Amino acid sequence: MASMFKRLSQGLRPALAAALLTVAAYAAAVELREDHPDTYVVQRGDTLWDIAGRFLKRPWLWPEIWQANPQIQNPHLIYPGDVISLAYLNRVAVQEGPRQEAPVNAIPLSEVEAFLKDLRVVDGFDHLPHVVGLEEDRLRSSKGQVAYVRGLSGAQPGQRYLVVRPSLRYTRLDRSGMCCDLLHKDDLDFRGRRTLDFHQYWTNVVTPDRGHELLGYELVKQTTGTVTRGEVGGIEAATLLLDDEGREVRVGDRLIPVEAQPYDLQFFPHPPKQQLEYGRARILAVADSLTSGGPRDVVVLSVGARDGVDNGTVFSVWREGSNVVDRVEKGPDREADTVSFDDKVRLPDEFAGHVMVFRTFDKVSYGLVMESVKPTRVGYHLKHPDAPY
Repeated sequence: MASMFKRLSQGLRPALAAALLTVAAYAAAVELREDHPDTYVVQRGDTLWDIAGRFLKRPWLWPEIWQANPQIQNPHLIYPGDVISLAYLNRVAVQEGPRQEAPVNAIPLSEVEAFLKDLRVVDGFDHLPHVVGLEEDRLRSSKGQVAYVRGLSGAQPGQRYLVVRPSLRYTRLDRSGMCCDLLHKDDLDFRGRRTLDFHQYWTNVVTPDRGHELLGYELVKQTTGTVTRGEVGGIEAATLLLDDEGREVRVGDRLIPVEAQPYDLQFFPHPPKQQLEYGRARILAVADSLTSGGPRDVVVLSVGARDGVDNGTVFSVWREGSNVVDRVEKGPDREADTVSFDDKVRLPDEFAGHVMVFRTFDKVSYGLVMESVKPTRVGYHLKHPDAPY
């Protein structure tokens, strides 16, 4: 295929090459599974991704097929009881069912609900009020107990706040001229300051952080509370009654006003809108795990809205190819650390699976692993879902 395009570029007009690329892209968009059913009745509990996978080799291209179907009023929404059929070549149609239930989503909301409601990524939190003490000088407090908050000057009884905890700090170190950026996930102590990591400390010493960039701080909701007394009578802390079930509160937790946080409840899979530089888009963290996850696990991605990423964006996940010593050429006893980087052999990246974004912030995003052939690990690369290597 590569040689064919090379010959075309040398001998044919650019318009012909562009036309061939358009045809190739269209063929890929409508490529059906050989074992696809002729019809399928949507069931409760189905996901759009799973249904698309019954018909298409590339489930993330499902919306493109629906959008080409003019008789469907809303090409994205299908419901339990709907009958999906191949109405004509490489196109699907729907026979509406009773439509008495909620529409089918691309992913199970139960898997991501906590990440939609209870997590957010911000650029800073030092300006937020913080818990300075707890009832009876406790180490932890929960529902029905009170916390004392500094920085709520002017707060009035009845005002409600979320108690959140800065948990992680995400950063990127730009290494111009090298393969990839360095991406860090730092744990934070009770004050929200990063804990000392000797491995990253020496990495930063060896690689100066001239290109250091903060990607954001992850705030985790602990519970909610209501102000019962402000800073009055010479008291320098407001009183907050913890009034909701949740995680325990400790000194150092922060407060933000209770307000509606808009987030999507419907997700429609699609490829990235733009090509990202190799090494820029990576797995930053795996939720509730140290380094690896599998299908239906939530992962944090090092790209966000500023990189053209939005909810529904699908990436393929790849393990970066190793750089190895050619021991046939260098000798069987040659130690790897005695061979320069340029003299090593770069092996191909290895495909691991696909991930779909469901919550987007400016510089990072949350995604759900949709399918995988091997574990998805911290540091793995993200590419176009159709990337061949």
